[in-house]
Amino acid sequence: MFRRIIRKRRSAPTLAGISLEEELALIRVELMYGLRVNREAYLRRKVDERVEMTTRMREREPAEMLADLRGSLERSVRPTVVDLHSRRQARTSQDPEPA
Repeated sequence: MFRRIIRKRRSAPTLAGISLEEELALIRVELMYGLRVNREAYLRRKVDERVEMTTRMREREPAEMLADLRGSLERSVRPTVVDLHSRRQARTSQDPEPA
């Protein structure tokens, strides 16, 4: 019965449609926070974001986009260097507990 309901509600995939995963996430937001999500506004925003992304991609070269992605990744993820040799020495210098 539930499969039949989901199958009937699921429309054909469109460029600006809400996927099943998105619909479930919106329902979760409504239930958890007691909010009402306007589906039409959500779809308009989704279309606007998609249009903005396509215009950004058309205006730039792939190498330039890749350099920007690398830069943003480097800024967001700080590499942590761990000196394993010094960690081992610190552990062995402590007296082990008697058996």
